[in-house]
Amino acid sequence: MLYMQMLWFLLIGLISGWLAGMISRGGGFGLWGDLATGVVGSFVGGYVFSMLGISAYGTIGSIISSTIGAIILLWVIRMFFHVAPAAHKKE
Repeated sequence: MLYMQMLWFLLIGLISGWLAGMISRGGGFGLWGDLATGVVGSFVGGYVFSMLGISAYGTIGSIISSTIGAIILLWVIRMFFHVAPAAHKKE
């Protein structure tokens, strides 16, 4: 049962990391980048939602809060490091 919860958490992290990459960057970060962004974003989103008194229930609520947390995470990273969006990078 614990393995299923861990797999579900990682799947939600992967989906939310991909969504955050598509929304804020215009493209994903690859499998491991999306997974890391989504997992860390889920902690950030959970913290922000709890500070605002918002509860997220179910799978859709988890994906929404994780995606918002991942977008906040990417925004904070871009504040401190100059990272060009994928559309502006030259190959």
